[in-house]
Amino acid sequence: MSLAISSYQTGRVYLVGSDKQGRVSFFERLFERAMGIVGNAQRIYLGGLYQLWRFENVLRSNEVIHDQFDKCYVPRNAQTIGDLDIHELGIRKNGKVVFINTKYSCVAELSQTHSFKAIWKPDFISKIAPEDRCHLNGLAMVDGAPKYVTAVCKSDAVDGWRDRRHNGGVVIDIDTNEIVCEGLSMPHSPRWANGKLWVLNAGTGYLGWVDFATKSFVPHAFLPGFVRGLSIFGNTAAVGLSKPRNQRFEGLQLDAELTKHDVEPWCGVQIISLTSGDVLHWIRFDGDISEIFDLCFLPNVRNPMMVGLRTPEIRELITFETELMMEVTS
Repeated sequence: MSLAISSYQTGRVYLVGSDKQGRVSFFERLFERAMGIVGNAQRIYLGGLYQLWRFENVLRSNEVIHDQFDKCYVPRNAQTIGDLDIHELGIRKNGKVVFINTKYSCVAELSQTHSFKAIWKPDFISKIAPEDRCHLNGLAMVDGAPKYVTAVCKSDAVDGWRDRRHNGGVVIDIDTNEIVCEGLSMPHSPRWANGKLWVLNAGTGYLGWVDFATKSFVPHAFLPGFVRGLSIFGNTAAVGLSKPRNQRFEGLQLDAELTKHDVEPWCGVQIISLTSGDVLHWIRFDGDISEIFDLCFLPNVRNPMMVGLRTPEIRELITFETELMMEVTS
């Protein structure tokens, strides 16, 4: 098991695995405004400032590179989509990517000709316009299809979400357009797992789940930071934590929760048990990095690497596939 982490604040992607000695291994690459990230052992998608990146692993099973990495993700495609303030991503059952187009308040997919193709918007959004009206941000996939989204509020006016950060947050069922949870503070990263819809109530610092009967949020574990980015495997969750930022993240219930728990805000990742709520492991970042955006588990990956854009390796690492053709004559 490995972990991919994005930080748009520093423009970095971190791949976290383990080396031959079982020690934690970090691999870092630069991608401008690295946002939503989703993937598996073969493919990773990453949202950037104005492009959506596709990386492919070029190593065969049981093959390693540089005597240590069992997966080598190479950027094979970067589709130019413009600055859509792209947020979370999902991979459909057919392998195609869908994404949250936050600037235009919709769920979108790639277009061969245009910046994007809108496939869904909330009922309360009257027009697809570059106005970030409700700050649509999180996406939950169920059975290979987009199913739930989070929004900071139900505003239908330009930048209206900034005045509704405390309790205007909602979770919406894409299929029915029903609001299945409300009263949240800057919700993010809904994920369907183990028969529950898990979500981060970011403005409070809590990981929890949705009670569909009461349309309410049930807290499960407090994390000391602005929580954003959630990946679940089995009964284990990885959650991204960011330090509160001036104006946008400050002045929320999170401030009171940090004081209540007598703790300073983190930047990093905590691995949480979905059974007990206990912290099993953690990664803590210090220095220039203060925000995490997204993360995803990479099952069946021990120690991954990624080819960067400004390295000799992107010119020199050439792989190819062959199809052996045999002629039979008589």
